[in-house]
Amino acid sequence: MTRRKKIYEGKAKILYEGPEPGTLIQYFKDDATAFNGEKKAQLEGKGVINNRISEYIMTRLNAIGVQNHFIRRLNLREQLIKEVEIVPLEVVVRNIAAGSIATRLGLTEGQPLPRSIIEFYYKEDKLNDPMVSEEHITAFNWAATQEIDDMMAMALRVNDYLSGLFSGVGITLVDFKIEFGRIYEGDFSRIILADEISPDSCRLWDAATNEKLDKDRFRRDLGNVIESYTEVARRLGIMKEMPTVIQGGVH
Repeated sequence: MTRRKKIYEGKAKILYEGPEPGTLIQYFKDDATAFNGEKKAQLEGKGVINNRISEYIMTRLNAIGVQNHFIRRLNLREQLIKEVEIVPLEVVVRNIAAGSIATRLGLTEGQPLPRSIIEFYYKEDKLNDPMVSEEHITAFNWAATQEIDDMMAMALRVNDYLSGLFSGVGITLVDFKIEFGRIYEGDFSRIILADEISPDSCRLWDAATNEKLDKDRFRRDLGNVIESYTEVARRLGIMKEMPTVIQGGVH
């Protein structure tokens, strides 16, 4: 087996050089981290489930015109993706109070927000990904005004689609984090969706019981992390394509 060139390794994924120019291979790890890497664990099968869920969602977003970096899934843990220049921002869309917004604003967890709220965070682990404003983004040239508008419009479109998708299978989309990248065509660039969409990057609650089906199970030591991720995959109807080793926890 030829040794592949590693381009980047993050907390949950590794990017390798792709087979053609302008492509990368995205590998999903089983590593779980929280609190900016302070809490770590290996959760067997997490990468397999997130790879499949993200493929499912990205494919459907492409179909409704939300352009993203996903090309195709290669195997259980890898996807072929378009190479993009990542915008150094995390874009968070919130529908219900949970996590840091509840702490910052003294809101009760589970309280519906007056409307969907978009927040920007500067991607820098050393600084604990601080929240930033549009003024910061343009002043430090992390993104242009038009790019911010494009990211916000796409984020709201993703929110509308995912809210309906999850609601249809008895899951409430509380909030989610996405990232964007620039793809260049000659002298021009455009913004497309990148990274992943999975229970690692979304807060997903059972619509009937408010049971958490996402990474908060790891953050808060609630247990049954893989079982919850698998339940999300089962409800989305993609369990039949999962290896039996992952299916063991949920019947």
